[in-house]
Amino acid sequence: MAPAREQFSDHSDHTSQGDGAESKPTPPGFRSAVEALRSVRLRPELEIEATKPPQRLAPHAYALEAAVVDGDEDLADGRLVLLHDPAGHEAWQGTFRLVTLVRAELEPEMAADPLLPEVCWSWLTGALEARGLSYGSAGGTVTRAGSHYFGELGSRRPATQIEIRASWTPGEGPGGVPDTAGHLTAWGDLLCQIAGLPPSGPADATVVTLPQRRGPQAS
Repeated sequence: MAPAREQFSDHSDHTSQGDGAESKPTPPGFRSAVEALRSVRLRPELEIEATKPPQRLAPHAYALEAAVVDGDEDLADGRLVLLHDPAGHEAWQGTFRLVTLVRAELEPEMAADPLLPEVCWSWLTGALEARGLSYGSAGGTVTRAGSHYFGELGSRRPATQIEIRASWTPGEGPGGVPDTAGHLTAWGDLLCQIAGLPPSGPADATVVTLPQRRGPQAS
């Protein structure tokens, strides 16, 4: 991944269109929303790059993947997808939708907290609200999964991974285009928070963080 300060230096097209949409021009609103994403500069601990988006979730899509990096270790990683259907989508209650997957590995003692799923979900909504962003129709899951190692891998410590899968409809701004830059910044706040980093400024100064933790192990 390219560091955040150098992100999007490659302007190749990472947008996609759904089946049968190859001949349709990219809507100006979607183009503006994507350009706003490309303009964002996040915390230096975040490495982010555009990636191939899903093909069939909406007529137009754009995707990013990111990791919170400490030296050679990934403390958290995630994927954010911007979807757009100019005709509107009943389930979204709008024409744009943001979909995310965020995950990090936790120390066993932190993973044992019975309130951890509720706290992690509040991190997502809190990150959006701390940035003053409007959103609706939010939904998702928080999953924690434990791993114990045996045999030749028996020397490894037990590991627990927390995973947030969520989607929400960003509030529309001028011309019906949402503040995608603001939503990406809030998503970056969420990634840093689940990674255990301290707040970087007033927007996340009231957020409760967990202690530093190990990053996801390579499979």
